[in-house]
Amino acid sequence: MRRISIFGATGSIGQSTLDLIARAPEGSYRVVALTGGANIAQLAADARRLNAEVAVTAYPEKLADLREALAGSAVEAAAGPAALLEAANRPADWVMSAIVGAAGLEPGLEAVKTGATLALANKESLVCAGPLLMDSARAAKAEILPVDSEHSAVFQALVGEDVARVERLIITASGGAFRDWPLEKLATATVAQASAHPNWDMGQRITIDSASMFNKALELIEAKEFFGIAPAKIEALVHPESLVHALVGFCDGGLMAHIGPPDMRHAIGYALHWPDRGAVPVERLDFAAIGQLNFRSPEAARYPALALARRVMEQGGLSGAVFNAAKEEALTAFIENRIGFLQMAQVVEQVLDAVSAREDLENAVISLDNVRAADHLARQTAAETIARAVA
Repeated sequence: MRRISIFGATGSIGQSTLDLIARAPEGSYRVVALTGGANIAQLAADARRLNAEVAVTAYPEKLADLREALAGSAVEAAAGPAALLEAANRPADWVMSAIVGAAGLEPGLEAVKTGATLALANKESLVCAGPLLMDSARAAKAEILPVDSEHSAVFQALVGEDVARVERLIITASGGAFRDWPLEKLATATVAQASAHPNWDMGQRITIDSASMFNKALELIEAKEFFGIAPAKIEALVHPESLVHALVGFCDGGLMAHIGPPDMRHAIGYALHWPDRGAVPVERLDFAAIGQLNFRSPEAARYPALALARRVMEQGGLSGAVFNAAKEEALTAFIENRIGFLQMAQVVEQVLDAVSAREDLENAVISLDNVRAADHLARQTAAETIARAVA
């Protein structure tokens, strides 16, 4: 019986993970901790069903609601950032890190320090503090397994291969809601339009990040940090069908492609069963019915986030933490209708210009304190930049 914890259990990744656990033979897993946000009913229901040791909401003001929802069960209720870290320190064999945003960094970091295998669906952990997370895992002899479908695909394509022989790494992207829109219409794109993904069923924030391709920008940085591939070898490619998740090209000209349905349970299942392959209830592809696969280069004018990601990969240091914090603030401002769709990239670029080149940040060690400081400063600068754009 494996002890598992799921951070971000009420989100789409967390729910897909719970789906796989529920299908496993009885006695396969013991759930240690489940964490979530404001969806207390879902968190409590899952904690009861799986007899978790503890259920944690990120919001302290929701603790009374969680306790009430768990009344009569043996599940402990807790709330707030300190409770999340305490849950991450509880002994577990396998931990899913699926909290959205920079908030997922510290619980994931605490989990790897215990020596647990970390299934990493939180892009921001590697973007903000890649060297810190990877070094911490090495020190604790902990494994980190990528759960983003693209990075899981690369990970699988590299099994038995020498990374030094990799010539190129191609991360595919659906292109999001606006991949076929006329460029002149993008400035007027609404939140509702950006929230409608053509291929995936995801939360609002990540769906909008797909439309702007900020999610792909994060993934390019993540690939550099996880696999140690030089930025010049990492590419993005628009693939509307979302069936080829990544390709790895080697020095002999050969390419290894990972192909599968657009269902996150594949990548989750691979991490859950690793180093073995377990049966996963996803669609089996019919290539005759599919007929063809399409690819095209991403347009720079449509997806300015990609150029910003390349800048961050080249600059290194704390620029990833600055980039992510500015992106999160710009996304919130767009959702709240304070800035337009194209202004998100403009805000992030201006914050990078203002913050990431500061001498006190440029050569700073990537420690948790320094990541927090860079994140805070970037959010302050983003708020000021957004206020000027609105005025």
